[in-house]
Amino acid sequence: MTDEDRIPRVRSLLDAVRAEGRTALTAPEGKVIADAYGIAVPGEEVARDADEAVAYAARFGGPVVMKIVSPDILHKTDAGGVVVGVEGAADVRAAFRSIVENAHAYDPKARIEGVQIQELLPEGQEVIVGAVTDPTFGKVVAFGLGGVLVEVLKDVTFRLAPVADDEALSMLDSIRAAEILRGVRGAAGVDRRAVAEQIRRVSELVADFPEIAEVDLNPVIATPQGAVAADIRVILADRQPTPRRTYTREEILTSMRRLMEPRSIAVIGASNEPGKIGNSVMRNLVDGGFAGDIHPVNPKAYDIQGRKAYKSVTDVPGEVDVAVFAIPAALVPAALEEVGRKGIPNAVLIPSGFAETGEHKLQDEVVAIGERYGVRLLGPNIYGYYATWQDLCATFCTPYDVKGGVALTSQSGGIGMAILGFARTTRTGVSAIVGLGNKSDLDEDDLLTWFGEDPHTECIAMHLEDLKDGRAFVAAARATVPRKPVIVLKAGRTPAGAKAAGSHTGALAGDDAVYDDILRQAGVIRAPGLNDMLEYARALPVLPAPRGDNVVIITGAGGSGVLLSDAVTDNGLSLMEIPPDLDASFRSFIPPFGAAGNPVDITGGEPPSTYEATIRLGLEDPRIHALVLGYWHTIVTPPMVFAELTARVVAELRERGFEKPVVASLAGDVEVEEASQYLFERGVVAYPYTTEKPVEVLGAKYRWARAAGLL
Repeated sequence: MTDEDRIPRVRSLLDAVRAEGRTALTAPEGKVIADAYGIAVPGEEVARDADEAVAYAARFGGPVVMKIVSPDILHKTDAGGVVVGVEGAADVRAAFRSIVENAHAYDPKARIEGVQIQELLPEGQEVIVGAVTDPTFGKVVAFGLGGVLVEVLKDVTFRLAPVADDEALSMLDSIRAAEILRGVRGAAGVDRRAVAEQIRRVSELVADFPEIAEVDLNPVIATPQGAVAADIRVILADRQPTPRRTYTREEILTSMRRLMEPRSIAVIGASNEPGKIGNSVMRNLVDGGFAGDIHPVNPKAYDIQGRKAYKSVTDVPGEVDVAVFAIPAALVPAALEEVGRKGIPNAVLIPSGFAETGEHKLQDEVVAIGERYGVRLLGPNIYGYYATWQDLCATFCTPYDVKGGVALTSQSGGIGMAILGFARTTRTGVSAIVGLGNKSDLDEDDLLTWFGEDPHTECIAMHLEDLKDGRAFVAAARATVPRKPVIVLKAGRTPAGAKAAGSHTGALAGDDAVYDDILRQAGVIRAPGLNDMLEYARALPVLPAPRGDNVVIITGAGGSGVLLSDAVTDNGLSLMEIPPDLDASFRSFIPPFGAAGNPVDITGGEPPSTYEATIRLGLEDPRIHALVLGYWHTIVTPPMVFAELTARVVAELRERGFEKPVVASLAGDVEVEEASQYLFERGVVAYPYTTEKPVEVLGAKYRWARAAGLL
């Protein structure tokens, strides 16, 4: 059936259901939708009486499934409204009477439209295919093991709807029980393309009809010959969400350019009084060396920090790119009106006292003013922002001026300060640090759009508690990931999807599960914790992109080699199978009691020359794509000796075109801390006292390389 035919047919059906005041479709109505979208379901008829039931059952010529048909009974099994494997006229009549009696007992007021007579499906693997409306990402399609296992194992994966053929197929490999679908213990695997086609068609359906809140095919019986949905349930939404105001990519970039590369800034609430936020912001802007114009706005002052003060922002001469607010929340609306009349495109709202304290009306008022005048709002309830390449510190926090390629954002002020402290301690160069706070307007997708184009930014790391528009974020991430890694720390792992779910699929769509799969679908690297996010952001720009999957471990300690091997496996990396000629080459450098293979164990008592020879071999051989080094502190090869020789060899080979990621784990006394920092600054990601961290970082680099299409 073509789109021209099926969409009007389904539209007419949904309108009729709405007209009756219903949100749940009956099984026969679900069959109409299934037929329209090519969703494979068994043959079925609706019997109005026992005689019709007998006739329909005879037509199918074998055992049948009988189900109550009532717009008032959603959970047919709970009502005793399902009988499976009924055969023969007498049994069909008895089942018909029993089903109707059970339904009346379950709900005496329920409208009974008849009993569905359905062809009994052959035995096969039960899977679930469904779709839900996620509050962040909109229409999301789900797949997992079906039947009773779905709620026990919760082995389900999610994607944005609609999905293409390859995305639908990828879902079959994304559940923990993927091997069952391929066939185990001699059993044949399922028809994977038939299952994927059910997923794709459900995703098309919900994309075409936003008013459909949930779809449930459970179970789908998957066999080597096909996949057929034994049951289809469709639930309509009570209401449609209010559309969010959107901006084009060019509009976002134009506004963000003036925010992140301003020539003129006004500080509303600037102050000469130490301890005031307006004083701190002014001092940071002036002392930080911002080369543009800085205009303090304060009706009670003549000059602030040596700059002429203005009674109103409308009195400031010339164009202003950014207005930074350092006044109480209650005064923001009136001042924002003046910013709008002045034609300033960006307002940085530092004050708290808005939605985070329950003052939703005040925040809504501010948003409405911003929209009316076309002013983009950053915040409120933030620490401000840093743009290091502009020598701009528009915050009331401590300044930071180490320029580099990492852009960092956070929803929380406390997390923002943790970012600042980490950057300072590790001497991480940053292009920007931005607070987002309540995200009344500007949010992660705006910043991601900008940082994706910013020539100073090589890697983006974002702490977030939620996304206002998950689809906009995914679109921005997909545009950015092929060029730059995007790292996300998503706080809040408590599932919330089950509280109002009307289906198995809905009950399984916990917030975190959906976020996890869809961020991965977008190519985003999800960090498990704050330190992980910061270390990924610090390390990924340092590491070259890998060009293949072969990872080799070279270690001076057998114990480290075992732990490093575990970490390689845990992070989805592949230990290279060392071919005989390469094995012989490694053995020529290590003592007889060492061990080649992978890990290559050179033993702890070896001199620097052994480390150098084996590392050089690992870098030069084109079959090896990444090196993991395990160093053990000895007097024979002290930490700084190891660090200097490793950095020298890596630099030399990179000059000759051998660019491979190299990470190192340094075990030893406190001297390994200095050695690790030395290596990090020279392109080798090194950590003391841990075998896990360097491999986790390497794994993150590999995840980005795969998402970017580099492998």
